[in-house]
Amino acid sequence: MKRRSLFTLAGTTAAALALAACGGSDGDTAGSSSSESGGSSAGGLITIIVNDPSNPYWTAEGDTAKAAAEELGYTATVAAHRGDTNTESQLIDTAISNKSVAILLDPANADGSVGAVKKADAAGIPVFLVNAEINQTGIAKAQLVSNNAQGAALGAQQWAQLVGQDAQYAELLGAPSDNNAATRSNGYKTVLSQYPGFVKAAEQVANWDRTEGHDKMQAMLQANPNLNALISGNDEMVLGAIAALQESGQIGQMKAIGGFDGSPDAVDAIKAGTLSYTVLQPVVVFSKEAVKQADAYLKNGETGVAEEKQAFDCVLITKDNVDQYTAPFTMSE
Repeated sequence: MKRRSLFTLAGTTAAALALAACGGSDGDTAGSSSSESGGSSAGGLITIIVNDPSNPYWTAEGDTAKAAAEELGYTATVAAHRGDTNTESQLIDTAISNKSVAILLDPANADGSVGAVKKADAAGIPVFLVNAEINQTGIAKAQLVSNNAQGAALGAQQWAQLVGQDAQYAELLGAPSDNNAATRSNGYKTVLSQYPGFVKAAEQVANWDRTEGHDKMQAMLQANPNLNALISGNDEMVLGAIAALQESGQIGQMKAIGGFDGSPDAVDAIKAGTLSYTVLQPVVVFSKEAVKQADAYLKNGETGVAEEKQAFDCVLITKDNVDQYTAPFTMSE
């Protein structure tokens, strides 16, 4: 996957319970501290904090990073904040008390996660952000994300080609606290606004969730029975919407249905003919790269990459190339 540097931001319980709830955790194993950059050899605990492991995208993120860390000789735990900044803060506290040598974090909120990153940094623990950004630079050692603007344009161009000249369409949007939601929606708008026959008749926020996608699609269909196309900010929302369309008997009137993530279920839906395409986010690639940069920083005091903010290009999956999908969130070259 092609990586690019970003110079601007795209688009403007208890910790123990959260640790136990997410698969792949090794418990509270502590490792050696890395408070002095460049003063650590390989080894110690890397804490990985993802969003919600019920979404296969975030499961892949955590599993990939954990495996990469263990391959390099670290101990690794995976925990989940499920979009809650209070849980995220508690998990950062746990990582500090467990003497983590580094933290890989998929931030819960572009603004609300800044404090958690600052807290880890103040404790001498380098933080590497994956998948989503925070609205501040210079605290995390790296921010590695999909090139959401590029991916959105890629998907919207495919969608427009399938739809033709006119559409009464709906859009499902992700969590407003996540910059990725606005970046993708803006990317869709940039492309689709060039077609005067495309009318956005409805939009709903479904917070990256399949159940919400289903329910919000039902509501949009009731208010707008003539909808004939759908574009979504992620696969989970669109898969829920497809279920609602199938239940209502209206899926046959859809000219195009587009997703974003490249999840296994989305790939199956493409093969089944219910989903037109998905945009594959290279989560496996940048999760491995984040661990690699953390290892370099712990050993040498430098990540080995010039820019803090790094974007990795997405890939379009359609019925024409779906057989090249070789493993979760990966495509053959």
